[in-house]
Amino acid sequence: MNELQKQNMGYLNLNDMANNLAALDELEGLELGFEKIKIPSGGNVMFELPSENDSEMIKEFSGVILHHHPLFSYYKDKFTGGNNPPDCGSMDGLNGIGNPGGNCKSCSNNQYGSGENQAKACKNKRRIYILRENELLPVMLTLPTGSIKEFSKYVRRLLIKGNKTNTIVTKFSLKKATNQSGISFSQAVFQYERSLSDNEIKVITPFIEQVKKHCEKQKLNMRGIDNEI
Repeated sequence: MNELQKQNMGYLNLNDMANNLAALDELEGLELGFEKIKIPSGGNVMFELPSENDSEMIKEFSGVILHHHPLFSYYKDKFTGGNNPPDCGSMDGLNGIGNPGGNCKSCSNNQYGSGENQAKACKNKRRIYILRENELLPVMLTLPTGSIKEFSKYVRRLLIKGNKTNTIVTKFSLKKATNQSGISFSQAVFQYERSLSDNEIKVITPFIEQVKKHCEKQKLNMRGIDNEI
């Protein structure tokens, strides 16, 4: 089968990639995790994607959202860089692990006005696991606070039309936005590209289950909650 034929098959060619589920299982217990797509700062509209040559800058990309969940992180002292984990974090937006820990909804650090510029001291973000065509392993995209509202709108529009994020292909891009303090930032944009066929959905369903299983294990500790969120 030539490359053009593979592209025309969409996600069906995953059936031809040997030991696909075994490859996902091999990630368990390893520190490498999933590769990350990074959103720049300062209103830049180019994603940084992992590639065979370390990384590449790209304006947009497409993929299936296998799974997504809240991701909270709180630093007692102002974060100034490095690889230090947060003092408290949550991968479900319900229960914080660390100091202070406990119920996220009632936590004083999760209230507007507790942080700088009347924001929350606890940064509320969202992690998305994306499977792109002709790739075996998902990649992670962590949405900053300024992109969550747009993502919520996108999910709501899909649900109104009877679609779920893991049954369609989404196109991701960035736009320059400005917050209430006049600071420019990069905001994610989401666009419906196409629906998956029934056969494609069958192919990616095991990937969805594996990613959910991976996330459930991470909820039990601070693993996966790092300074990049």
